[in-house]
Amino acid sequence: MSITQDSLDLLKASLRNPNDDLAKSISTATGLVAYDLQAPAKNLYPFVTPIRNVMPRVGGGVGTATNWRQVNAIIGSGFDAMGWVPEGQRSGQMSYSTANKSATFVTIGEEDAATFEAISAGRDFEDIQARMTFRLLQKMMLKEEMAILAGNASLALGTVGTVTPSAIANAASTLPSATYYVQCVALTLEGWQNSSVATGVATTKTVTGVDGNTFTLKGGSSIASAISAGQAITAGTNMLAASVAPIQGAVAYAWYVGTTNTAGTPLLQAITTLNSATFSAPLTTGTQAASAASADNSANAAYAYDGLLTTALKPGSNAYVNTMATGTAGVGTPLTASGRGSINEIDTMFQTMWNNFELSPTVLYVNAQELKNITTKVLSNSSGPLLRYDRPADGTEGGEYQLTASGTIGFYYNPFAIYGGLRIPIKIHPRVPPGTIIGWAENLPIQYQSNEVPNVAELKTRQDYYQIDWPIVTRQRQVGVYAEEVLAVYAPFAMGVITNIANG
Repeated sequence: MSITQDSLDLLKASLRNPNDDLAKSISTATGLVAYDLQAPAKNLYPFVTPIRNVMPRVGGGVGTATNWRQVNAIIGSGFDAMGWVPEGQRSGQMSYSTANKSATFVTIGEEDAATFEAISAGRDFEDIQARMTFRLLQKMMLKEEMAILAGNASLALGTVGTVTPSAIANAASTLPSATYYVQCVALTLEGWQNSSVATGVATTKTVTGVDGNTFTLKGGSSIASAISAGQAITAGTNMLAASVAPIQGAVAYAWYVGTTNTAGTPLLQAITTLNSATFSAPLTTGTQAASAASADNSANAAYAYDGLLTTALKPGSNAYVNTMATGTAGVGTPLTASGRGSINEIDTMFQTMWNNFELSPTVLYVNAQELKNITTKVLSNSSGPLLRYDRPADGTEGGEYQLTASGTIGFYYNPFAIYGGLRIPIKIHPRVPPGTIIGWAENLPIQYQSNEVPNVAELKTRQDYYQIDWPIVTRQRQVGVYAEEVLAVYAPFAMGVITNIANG
């Protein structure tokens, strides 16, 4: 290929007179840079399953249920507390109180899927299939934690009693002047978790499985109460208060308020963990109407098992249950300090459990609110000086001091236990609602050592965790993780519950 004279002349002219306007530079703004992607993905979600982690899992289950026969009491002849026998004579025969018990196996599970494109696109970032199964198992364990704590197969809340409205003096109230009517719906712990003012009280939800079949779950809510009598409110003078009789088995209450004396028309305004509420601001519009709660959706008899809390709250369980008094509407009754560094209500629970069954909880599960309230009431002037400052006698370290601010109650001492008392850890549980304290004896004390009950409660499994890699019928990998189990609670009396506690 030859170069003409004209081309050479143009090149020489360009070099003699360079055009700076044509000069270009490269910066990061051009996008010609590498992408620093940290692998794998960060899992920024809480995964806390404290009860599941310590709950014994016992395999070997067969059939449709696990069954046992228990001896509730051994009853002596004559006077049960007297063993006197005359010389040369024989005693009468003792007798037994027995009962047959059973717990039906149910299935829990969760599913996920990843397309082949997602698997290919994620190569060198993370193992999509492995991570999917890992997160799937975590989600199922989180649901299992809720089942162990608050699953409900048999405790129906029924219908809430009629609300009692009242007017409380409040000069700052901006609730418009009108006559107000109130309805209330009670919620189980599952219902409280499933509900909010924005999305409404959980009633039922139809789930469509990956196989195309459907089933309906009940969300954990009661039937709405009848509409209350009207209560006149004057803006800037008073606020509206409402209360109902507490329901054993409920840990929260949803409040519907309106200005029309027609049942079902009041709209959801608040959800409280007390059986009362107050309203001092204009009502929220566009929320769920009370007519949505027209059926009892508190229990899933066909699919669930009863968790620890449900078992304790069921009538006849012999567990200690204290539903705190209503107190002033919207205020309730808080825990009370004993003046000796303890809480009266917790002390009463411990003493009653000892008096009735000679045992003590080994752990207390609380909400962050109750841990704070317990700490505030225990660390008071009346509990004595609990802070000590030590300084060397020779003064070599000068006059400065260092103190750690704040603190909490990590243990609660129960004096009502055989062989001298017991230190009980107080643990925050993320699913225990404000206003509730749960005491649980993880193991029976030494005086029950020959009872043939190695565990107070256990997960009896017919088939423990198993993974199903479904056949490929579409261009994605589908995975399910399941377990077939039931919570068998052999000693419900080894639990104690305090509910309806006001904040303060």
